[in-house]
Amino acid sequence: MKRKDPDLLLFHAPLLRQGMTTPKAMRDVLYALAPATLASLWFFGLSAALILGACIAGAVAAEWLFAQREARGESLRDASGILTGLLLGLTLPPGLPLWMAFLGGFVGISLGKAIWGGLGHNLFNPALLGRAFLLATFPIAMTTWVPINVDGGFLDVYPGNLALPFMQAGADGVTAATPLGMMKFEHTVTPLADLAFGKVSGSLGETSGLLLLLGGIFLWLRRDLDWRIPVSILLTVLVFSAALSMVDAARFPTPLFSVFSGGLLLGAIYMATDPVTSPITPKGAWIFGTGTGVLVMLIRVFGGLPEGVMYAILLMNAATPLIDRYTQPRVFGRGAESK
Repeated sequence: MKRKDPDLLLFHAPLLRQGMTTPKAMRDVLYALAPATLASLWFFGLSAALILGACIAGAVAAEWLFAQREARGESLRDASGILTGLLLGLTLPPGLPLWMAFLGGFVGISLGKAIWGGLGHNLFNPALLGRAFLLATFPIAMTTWVPINVDGGFLDVYPGNLALPFMQAGADGVTAATPLGMMKFEHTVTPLADLAFGKVSGSLGETSGLLLLLGGIFLWLRRDLDWRIPVSILLTVLVFSAALSMVDAARFPTPLFSVFSGGLLLGAIYMATDPVTSPITPKGAWIFGTGTGVLVMLIRVFGGLPEGVMYAILLMNAATPLIDRYTQPRVFGRGAESK
C-alpha cells in the first residue's frame, strides 16, 4: 500500500513555521470588531451601516486604484483595505455625510499606505490619518454629534448623512454632547454603566467599552497583538487620571471614566497595536504605550479638544523608528561597543 507522505521531508530555512499570515491577522481583527460594530448598528441604526460601508468602499477603491495592475486581486485579498475602512468608520460621528466618509477611506489608504509603498511600509496608521484629514478639512461636520436611537427605528437615517458633496449638510433635529465634552466643558460625569454598555453619543466605535475589551481579549488569545502596548496605555491613563482626581475630584475625571470614555479603548487595542506603525521590541512597546497614554491625558486635560487619542497615536507613530533604533537588544555573543 502506497503512503501519501514520505518518511523524510526536506525544507529550506526557516524550519520553524507559524500558521499566522497577514490575511488571517486582518480577519481576526475584523472578527474582534464584530461585536462593537453590531452595537453601533443597534444604537445608530442604518446610518451606522451606511457610514461604515462608505468608508470601506473608499478604502477598497483606493487599494484597487493604486495597486499594481497584476497585483490588484492579491492586494485586495489580504483584507487590509476593508479593515482600514471599518476602523475609520468606527471613529466617525453617526451624522457625517456619506461622501465625506468615502473620501476619508480613500485618503486613508492613498496617503496613509499607498504613497509609502504599500502594506508594511507606512509610517502612520492609515485609518487615523484618514480621520485626521477629515477633522482638518471638515471640522464642523466631524464635531457634530447626534444622540443614539434614530426616531423611527433602524431604517431611519440622520439628515446629515444625505448631504450632497461639497454642499452644506442639513442640520439634524437633535444634537448631543459626548461624555468627554460634557466632562471638560460642563463638568458633568456620565455614569460608568452607560459608558460600558454604550448608551452615550459619540463616534460609532465608542458604543460599548465592554465589547471592545472582549475583542481585545480575543486578539490577545490569538496572539495578534503585543499586549504591552494596550496595557501600558491604559495603565498610564489610569495612573495619570488618578493623580489628577486626587488633586481636584470635581474638575478631573475618575480613572475608570478616563478609560471607558471617548475612543481610548478603540485606539489602544485596535490602532496603537498596528504591527507596522508600532515598535517591534518589548522595551519599545512599553515606551510607545506610555508615551501615547501621557499624550492622551495632556490633550484631554490641558488641550483645547476633549479627545486626544488620534493625535497621541499619530505622534507616537512618528517616533516609532527612533524608538526601534534605541531599543534594539544586544546581539548574542557580542560585547558592548567601546566609546
